Amino acid sequence: MSFLLHDLAKIRRRRTGRCSSWNTTGRNSDRWTIPPGKTATLADLRGPGAITHLWMTQDAHYRECLLKITWDHARAPSVLVPLGDFFCLGHGMVNSFQSLLFTASTARPYQFNRGCALNCYAPMPFRERALIELVNESREAHRQYFYVDYETRDDLSEEEGYFHAEFRRANPFGGWGHEILVNTPQADVVNKGRLAWDNNYVLLETRGRGHYLGCNLSVTNLQGTWWGEGDDMIWVDGYKWPPDLHGTGSEDYLNQAWGMQDNAFLRNGSSLFEGRTIQHANPNAPWSVGGYQTSYVFHLENPVRFEKEIKATIEHGHGNHLRNEMSSVAYWYAERPTAAKTPPPVAARMPILRDNRGRWLLDPKASWSGPAVRVTPEMRKMKRAWKKRAASR
Repeated sequence: MSFLLHDLAKIRRRRTGRCSSWNTTGRNSDRWTIPPGKTATLADLRGPGAITHLWMTQDAHYRECLLKITWDHARAPSVLVPLGDFFCLGHGMVNSFQSLLFTASTARPYQFNRGCALNCYAPMPFRERALIELVNESREAHRQYFYVDYETRDDLSEEEGYFHAEFRRANPFGGWGHEILVNTPQADVVNKGRLAWDNNYVLLETRGRGHYLGCNLSVTNLQGTWWGEGDDMIWVDGYKWPPDLHGTGSEDYLNQAWGMQDNAFLRNGSSLFEGRTIQHANPNAPWSVGGYQTSYVFHLENPVRFEKEIKATIEHGHGNHLRNEMSSVAYWYAERPTAAKTPPPVAARMPILRDNRGRWLLDPKASWSGPAVRVTPEMRKMKRAWKKRAASR
C-alpha cells in the first residue's frame, strides 16, 4: 500500500472541485432524471487536471446506460462502457465488494436492477478537457445520483497517460465443442500459434503507447459446469510465438486457483461469485438461478507495457471449446486519447435470464457472437470421440 500513501502528506498547489447532482433549489431531490434515448453531461472540465473519484448510485439500467468519457478534444470517447460493467458488476446484477480501483455497496446483493453505490478511484489525468457523459439507451427515464471529484493540476508530467476502458461481449462465444466437459481428454486439444491468436476471446486490442491495467470478466455459465481452464495470452507490439505473457488457466490469470472463490481482494477477486447467484439472484424463485460470475484482476505493480500495440486474450475453456456468454471490460492508460470500441446495441448486451423453470432464455435476436472459432481436424476428432463416449453410456 506504500505506493498509495507516499505522497499523502505533501502539500500541493492544486484546487479541488466537484460536479454532482445536488438540487440547486436547495431542496432534497438530489438526482438527475435522464429521459430515454438522451445523454446527460455529468461534468465538462477544463484542464490541466485530474479526476480523482467517481461516485454513482441508481436502481436500474446497469447495462442500458453507457458511461462515456472523452479526453481533451478527441473525436471519440476513450471510455464507453455499460454503467455496471465499468464498476466491475456484470449482468445488470449488484453486489457489495471492495478493490483498490473500484468498490460497490448494496443492501440487496445478487439481485438485478437494485440500488447500489458505485465508486471508482482510478486516477484520470487530462490536459485540456474532460467530458463525462451518461447515455440512457433504455426505454425508461433513468434516475442518477453522482459525484465527479477532480483537482486542477499545473504539474502534469509527460509520463502521465489517459485512462481508457472498453466493453466487449460474445453471446455466445463461438466455441467448437460446448457439449464436451472441461478437463476431459476430449477437451485437451492443441491451441498455439496463429490458431490461438485468431481463436481466443479478446479482452483488449489497441494501438499506441501505454500500459494494460487489467480487466473484469463476466461469464454466463450456460453449460453449468466449470467454465475455466482458459490460458491468458498477451501479445505486446505484434504477433510472435510464444506470446510475451502466457498463463496457465482462467482462475490463475485472475490470481486465484482451483476455481474461483467467494472473495474480493484489493487487486483481484469475484465481485459476483457464481455460487452466491444460486442463493440470491431471485430468492422467491423455486428453481436455481445460478450461473453468473464476474471476476476482476488489476495489474497495479505489474502493468503490461506496450510501445506500439497490444492484444490481450484468454481461451474460453481449454482450446476455446465452450460456448458460454462472455463479457469483459479492459482498462489501460495510453499516451494519447484513443477511441474505445463501440459496445453492442442495447438489446445485444442485456443479461441472459431464465424462465420460471430455470431454463435459459436464449433469444437469437439478442445474440452477439462475433467470429466462430476456427476448427481443426483434431477438434473434429475429439467431437466424434465425445459423441461416441456419450452414446456408449
